[in-house]
Amino acid sequence: MGGHAHKPEGGPPPEGMEKANSPTYPVGTTVTLTADHMPGMKGSEATISGAFDTTAYSVSYTPTDGGERVTNHKWVVREELENPGNAPLEEGTEVVLDADHMAGMDGAEATIDSSTDETSYMVDFTMDGMKMTNHKWVVESEIQPLK
Repeated sequence: MGGHAHKPEGGPPPEGMEKANSPTYPVGTTVTLTADHMPGMKGSEATISGAFDTTAYSVSYTPTDGGERVTNHKWVVREELENPGNAPLEEGTEVVLDADHMAGMDGAEATIDSSTDETSYMVDFTMDGMKMTNHKWVVESEIQPLK
């Protein structure tokens, strides 16, 4: 499974998330993913299931379930950090994750690697025969219009 064994069903967005007012890719838009967060993702056709104005962070963390350290995980959003403070947090800031995208993530101590204030999207797509719904997260620069 490796470091990017995401759950097939991403669930709803975290409470308090602000929907994007005028996202480039509105909910229901079919797009092409350019992100390569996990094998088989890049080039996949996806449907936007949510668009939000927030700060997204790339983080490195050691899973609470004893798994191998995950480095440069893209992405967790501000609303998935315990006591997130003012965005954007500086690189190197220590945080606690309040996200469950993957096993061992919730409650893990993490370090901020980078941040972006691009629109953050949830997407539905099929990868290696597995349908993923409300996958969290891809940011605007990781999406292209469907060709």
